This record gives sequence, C-alpha cells and structure tokens, in this order.
Amino acid sequence: MITRMFIYGMLGWSMEILWTGLGSLLLGNWQLISFTYLWMFPIYCTAVFMEPLHDRISNFRWYFRGLIWAALIFLIEYTSGGVLCYVLGRCPWDYSGVTPYSINGFIRLDFAPAWFVVGLLFEKVHLALDRILNKQLAS
Repeated sequence: MITRMFIYGMLGWSMEILWTGLGSLLLGNWQLISFTYLWMFPIYCTAVFMEPLHDRISNFRWYFRGLIWAALIFLIEYTSGGVLCYVLGRCPWDYSGVTPYSINGFIRLDFAPAWFVVGLLFEKVHLALDRILNKQLAS
C-alpha cells in the first residue's frame, strides 16, 4: 500500500507540474514555469483509497465513472483545502477571485473535465499496479 501511495503521489505531482506548465504556456510564458505544493503529495496519495471504489464500479460505463471521479476528487480537494485553511490560516491553492466558478477558494468547478480525465487515468494506473502485483504473486 505504501508503494501505491507513493506512485499516486508522484503521479499527481507530475500531472500538476505539467498542468501548471501548460497554463504558463497558454499565458504566453515560454519558460513553462510550473509549480506544485508539498502539501499536494499526501493529498494525491489518498488516491489509493479510491481503488476499492474502482473495483466496485469498474463495470459502469466510462462516462459515469468519470463523473463519479470528478465529484469525489472535488470532495477530496474541497475537504483538504478546508483542513489546510484551518491549520495554516489559508489554503495554498486559493482560487478566490481567480474565477467565478470557485467555491470558497478551495475548488474550481471549471476543472471538472480535468478531474474527470484524471479519475479515468488513475483507473488505468490501478489496473496496471494490480497486474504487476498479480504477476509478482504468481512467480
């Protein structure tokens, strides 16, 4: 489980760095300045706890699963943002005033398509990790 958490944490960090770099490019910055927060690593690690849900909904249609993942990721992001705001006095990724689609500065509803795709991507990672584990157990 620790290995899986590490993989999800690193994958999340990597995706966030690519995402913010792409955002930098879209703003005309050819340096592709990217960033993430150390706080995000343990938050991305929580994806390991989504694996049992994936096992239960794996027969659902992909678009329905994507909606479930987007909603669940929003819940995790909102909750972790609230906890960090309480502990630190502010949320590291405060979206307040950035977009009218922000809720309390903790989540951006316009990120729903991205979270939809991320959830489906994490399914692929989960399946790959299961195949690797099953192969190791068989040998």
